[in-house]
Amino acid sequence: MNTVTALARVVIKELYRRKDFYVLFVLTALLTLVLGSVKFFHDDKIVRYLKEMCLLLIWISALIIAIVTTARQIPAERENRTIFPLLAKPVTRAQVIAGKFLGCWLASGIVLLVFYIFFGVISGSREHQWPLLNYFQAMWLQWMMLAIVISFVLFGSIVFAAPSSNNTI
Repeated sequence: MNTVTALARVVIKELYRRKDFYVLFVLTALLTLVLGSVKFFHDDKIVRYLKEMCLLLIWISALIIAIVTTARQIPAERENRTIFPLLAKPVTRAQVIAGKFLGCWLASGIVLLVFYIFFGVISGSREHQWPLLNYFQAMWLQWMMLAIVISFVLFGSIVFAAPSSNNTI
């Protein structure tokens, strides 16, 4: 289990080093703030549309981050030739795959947590109520959906060689 968690930590550190998350978070924040500043017909119920658009942006951004992060795990290890010394050590293939899956899943969970904190702050400041249980439920269900997506993409990255073809499929 220590090798699986060590591999998962490497994947999470890779998420911090890459700029995918930062770019998508800034785009989501900017689009949400621009949509929140618009007043249509002085309607107070416009918060509902703001929440829908923010959730749509969160869902799309989290899906993109999960797919792109997972798709480049195994092919990047092959290209850098770091998977061969890793497998020469007492690490099995199943541990490598489990570590990559756990790392990508936890990384997408961290991304979702940051996105949903932003969503809670924005919607709470506009609506003046905080249904935290609903936000937690939405985040949990989306995280479970991302587990399925990550498993399919990881399987595709094992079968196919290039991350670009895996992203497309």
